[in-house]
Amino acid sequence: MDEVRVATPADAQVLGRLLADFNIEFGAEGQDAAAFARRFASLLHRDDVLALLSGEPDAPTGFAWVTFRPTPYADGPLAQLEELYVRPDRRSAGAGAALVAALRAESRRRDALEILINVDADDADARRFYERHGFGCSDPDSGSLMLCYLGSVEA
Repeated sequence: MDEVRVATPADAQVLGRLLADFNIEFGAEGQDAAAFARRFASLLHRDDVLALLSGEPDAPTGFAWVTFRPTPYADGPLAQLEELYVRPDRRSAGAGAALVAALRAESRRRDALEILINVDADDADARRFYERHGFGCSDPDSGSLMLCYLGSVEA
């Protein structure tokens, strides 16, 4: 299984390249690795974000990007897994599982209430991965199907 470490601002270029690769692979092109790296360099100084890198320092295999936000439902935050990407040649080799395990450990350390993940409905591979790791798309208390809605900031 791949080793996982917490990324620092010094890892911004690596994270930018991985996020660009992720977007290219899934047809969401439009921003380049340099723009992502610039944003990571700024964001990684914050206490309410977390980037995890899997693999060796000179050969990263994947990353997870997490934000933590306050909630009135708990003293700790909600953890939102914003992105999780593993290079195609490293999938099914434990990198994703290692990232999820590290995410859970860090979320427990921060006393997070839960981990939220949005997944495209037609991304069957991602849905299987998260379900295999104990995540679901229904409310554990009511069984109601959970949905995510997106909208423009423009009216």
